[in-house]
Amino acid sequence: MTPIQDNGSPADVLPAQEPEKPALEVRPVIGASAAKRANASIMGMVLALLVTLAVVLPVILLNAHQNASVYRPDVDVPVIAAQARDAAGFAPASAALPQGWSVNYARWKSAGADGVAFWEVGYVSPSGQFISLKQSAHANPSWLAQNANNAPITGERQIGAHSWELRDKPGSDKSLILPYRGTTMILTGSAPLTDFDVLGAAAIASTDIQLDAPATGTPTGTATGTALPTAGSAK
Repeated sequence: MTPIQDNGSPADVLPAQEPEKPALEVRPVIGASAAKRANASIMGMVLALLVTLAVVLPVILLNAHQNASVYRPDVDVPVIAAQARDAAGFAPASAALPQGWSVNYARWKSAGADGVAFWEVGYVSPSGQFISLKQSAHANPSWLAQNANNAPITGERQIGAHSWELRDKPGSDKSLILPYRGTTMILTGSAPLTDFDVLGAAAIASTDIQLDAPATGTPTGTATGTALPTAGSAK
């Protein structure tokens, strides 16, 4: 039966539409050989990652251990000082310091272009600050200025019975200088002056012990050369 519109004419009839069919899912098909190669590549990446971890992890763990407890080299200052004595021509100071101090290095430095050979020891104080001790029988004003970071003389520092010359300037390490028994000692570093006091007193005591030791066949502790006095230095 044909539907009739309100005005009496036949109504248009649309054909019935079929329901949309869902799109078919397309799945790639991988051959057996391709799948085998893919699995081999994945296994290779996993093995490479494991090898990398095996190499890197010990390094990380070792560094973490060192950061927790800073490594200090075992430096026998008295032994090295005794070995350097003939070359130095004087008794190199080998300060006996209390617990908490450590040594980074001890060495004899031959003369360079400045003509000054010297004994050098690097100390770390209990506060973790650095102080170097340099000692020479041929110190001169330019060598002292260079090793004191060209700092001006700002005063004196009394350590025991000895008055050390103090050189200091903002933003730089401070230095104490003392001509003593034929050599000149210079202490330079970032540590507080109370740490300088401890090291200075120990260096003087070491020098006295060596120079005042009883002679054994040949005189010991006879220093060669004369330390040049510096302006403001204690005599």
